Amino acid sequence: MAFDSLPDWLIIIAVVLILFGGAKKIPELARNLGRASGEYTRGKMELEREIRNSLNGTNAAAGKSEINYTEAAKKLGIDTNGKTEEQLKQEMASKLSEGR
Repeated sequence: MAFDSLPDWLIIIAVVLILFGGAKKIPELARNLGRASGEYTRGKMELEREIRNSLNGTNAAAGKSEINYTEAAKKLGIDTNGKTEEQLKQEMASKLSEGR
């Protein structure tokens, strides 16, 4: 007998739980599984939101970019004196595109 579908595996797991853990453990397991599924979904949504915010150039948590553009520009050999963050971003982008 091949167990290649989800309902087959769920039945096998339920039987094993009843044999080894007792019938009282099944609702507890279901609750824990539901919580874990909810946490996974929330984590996934949070990660997607962070990625979306970083692509839009914003940071919803702090309202400020976590990237220190001055330090990054210095590491790329760009003069940072008197330049705005936007100017640094543009120069870094052009410097990085030259390296391709």
